[in-house]
Amino acid sequence: MREPGADVHNLRERIDGAARICVLTGAGMSAESGIATFRDALTGLWSRFDPGQLASEEGFRADPQLVWDWYAERRANVRAAQPNAGHLALGAFARRRPGVLTLVSQNVDDLHQRAGNADTIRLHGDILADRWLEPCRCGRQRDPREATPGRPPRCPDCGKLVRPGVVWFGEALPEGALEAAERAACAAEVMLVVGTSGAVWPAAGLAATARRAGAFVAIVNPQPSEIDAAAHVLVPGTAAQVLPQLFHDAVA
Repeated sequence: MREPGADVHNLRERIDGAARICVLTGAGMSAESGIATFRDALTGLWSRFDPGQLASEEGFRADPQLVWDWYAERRANVRAAQPNAGHLALGAFARRRPGVLTLVSQNVDDLHQRAGNADTIRLHGDILADRWLEPCRCGRQRDPREATPGRPPRCPDCGKLVRPGVVWFGEALPEGALEAAERAACAAEVMLVVGTSGAVWPAAGLAATARRAGAFVAIVNPQPSEIDAAAHVLVPGTAAQVLPQLFHDAVA
């Protein structure tokens, strides 16, 4: 059996020599910064609610204040969190070797952006952003930030509701996001999948897409994932533990 250290060393050499790298990150990466995963956030006051009540258009329409308050709590947790060593390693690498790394994330927080990866492809939206539940029927394209404050805010003229800018159950991914992620996976020489169970599609299919296109695929996760079969190598460990080793030339 190969020692994990040997796999890290060989993967680091591939990263050092690659001209195109794609990294897909999941909830486990943010969890290391103290941001609860989606289902872990359904605890305490929220434990009696079904996810569909809090993360769907139907649930929002049924009880807008309930859903808005849950997202307000999650937003506060995101704002209080800080990028961990894994985020910082990726951000520093992107600054050191501009144009090499394409970062794709299933996370709705802004930790990658704060760490220096401003152009991260966000497959599931942005929890800190607002958008209209339906197009505002006013005579102009009113910015959601102009809405009347409330739980949730509303358009002062037509009463349309503001909602969080995340992808809910049953909704399509942001326009162009999946296509951009698939292009990056197909172009990559090295594909890393970090901190995800591989249970959420279509993001979970990017590893197999990259491998079919000729990329060397590695999965970094402390536990087995549902897409381990797509990887050439499995690196046990968390993002904060492993990524600073892999992207060593970007950190002091």
